[in-house]
Amino acid sequence: MSLHSSHDDDDLFLRRALDLARSGIALASPNPFVGCVVATDEGTIVAEGFHTYEGKKHAEILALERAGTRSRGASLYVNLEPCSHQGRTGPCADAVIAAGIRRVVCCMQDPNPVVAGQGFAKLRAAGIQVEVGQFEVEAGQLNEAFAKYIRHKIPLATLKCAMTLDGKIGPSSDPGESHKGATRTDWITGEAARAHVQQLRHQSDAILTGIGTVLADDPLLTDRTGLPRRRPLLRVVLDSRLRLPLNSRLAQSAREDVLVFTQDAGGSRTKELEKLGVRVERVPHSGENALDLSAILRRLGELEITSLLVEGGSHLNASVLDSGLADKVFLFLAPKILGDSGVPFAAGLNRSIEVTNSRFHQFADDCAVEGYLKDACSD
Repeated sequence: MSLHSSHDDDDLFLRRALDLARSGIALASPNPFVGCVVATDEGTIVAEGFHTYEGKKHAEILALERAGTRSRGASLYVNLEPCSHQGRTGPCADAVIAAGIRRVVCCMQDPNPVVAGQGFAKLRAAGIQVEVGQFEVEAGQLNEAFAKYIRHKIPLATLKCAMTLDGKIGPSSDPGESHKGATRTDWITGEAARAHVQQLRHQSDAILTGIGTVLADDPLLTDRTGLPRRRPLLRVVLDSRLRLPLNSRLAQSAREDVLVFTQDAGGSRTKELEKLGVRVERVPHSGENALDLSAILRRLGELEITSLLVEGGSHLNASVLDSGLADKVFLFLAPKILGDSGVPFAAGLNRSIEVTNSRFHQFADDCAVEGYLKDACSD
């Protein structure tokens, strides 16, 4: 596969396709984020498109329809391989061929095993020039949740946490980083970092926390960006003994978007929560009164949750890391030291875990490390 093109505008048009794909964040899941540009050899964009789940039509189809006859002899730029199979819509590769496109420039192969290079093969067999590989890493990161979900039927799990320089997530009397809905004066991180947390929530299909954090902090766990999303952020609580208070902000704000996993489902407490709009489901224990995290991820996959943001306390952090189910971390670091009185990031974690492919972000006085614990595209 070629990693280079002699066309000077390729980088520009592929970056535009990536930007268009990002327009589908929170609107395309469980499908991938895809953007498409149709351009002439003279460097003129004649049509664009990006995919949303409710819109059904794929980015390539939208762009080709808008281009009409201008697509003949043109180049098509897309961040993900055009599909070759019949799904909710017909194969995009067939539409590209029928439109008379001369050349396709694409960032990456589709991680979906049903496609996995067959779209490119079909295009090449029709005589279309295909070039693949520019901005492949960036394109892969954009659709890493889709890659995990489509190959393993479970969501990409990102462990997010804010901590001090000495690895503490709060004072010993304050195990979480939210706070009873009140104005906070002792946040670990500043406003810029907390605003980015909302972006992380917006990019996620679901957020998960433990009952300990709920009882201590009474959080809402909502997406407060104000940006549009196809489905409400699913708020998931691990609560083995079903202790979620009926007057908690989670229960009181539930509109079928709060899901509690427990071992004690079925009694009167379940019925009271369900009347408030809380969904309650029973899952097995994995030992020592801990709910089976693998079973929970499989269930979320069944619900077409492709991306899961874990925002819990010290013990949940340790459990998620120790289970090997976390795919990546997003760890905020504030220029503070709490010392022995602070709650550790992952209490009870007794092994080292390597973080790879790290990226660093700056948020005013705070910084963050984003890195991977495993490859979402691996088998």
